[in-house]
Amino acid sequence: MIATLNGKVQEVDTDSLVIEVGGIGVQVFVPAGMAAVSHPGEHIFLHTYLVVRQDALLLFGFDTREGREFFELLLTVNGVGPRLALAILSSLTPDAIRRAIFHEQAEIFARVPGVGKKTAQKILLQLQDKIKPDIGLERIGFGGELDTEILEALTTLGYSVVEAQSAIQAIPKDAPQDIETRLRLALAYFQR
Repeated sequence: MIATLNGKVQEVDTDSLVIEVGGIGVQVFVPAGMAAVSHPGEHIFLHTYLVVRQDALLLFGFDTREGREFFELLLTVNGVGPRLALAILSSLTPDAIRRAIFHEQAEIFARVPGVGKKTAQKILLQLQDKIKPDIGLERIGFGGELDTEILEALTTLGYSVVEAQSAIQAIPKDAPQDIETRLRLALAYFQR
């Protein structure tokens, strides 16, 4: 198995990079956020996972070991293949996945393009025993139904799940517990 890749970016596509390693250009599928910030000519180090198929060898790359580990965990879920696992990691950070599982919020996964309600429930159920929450996650995680409503409102306005979760995390802990104020504070996060 190819565990890491270290080389120079030759080409950037929406979901992949071509990385020159020892004179050979290797195509690596990466989360969308990583592809968006990569530029030809820059040096890159990736933690990789090789998928062997009857008709292809596909290499998936992540900037952290944790990203690769979550990719591997997602592949253990029935109905989640490498492309869908990559789509999930393009929309959600490992911390967001951990929080969604800890708070049993299948709707977070259902907002990822290509993930239906049944698959979202499968992800939640099959990963609950495999992913342990970080210490203090319950304190920094979502504030329950209210924050879920704010997340829904922000994603309806066009923000990604990751952006919406970042905005919700930025709401001061002593902020009032009414939806209008919290939504206004979350929207202010994007004005910075």
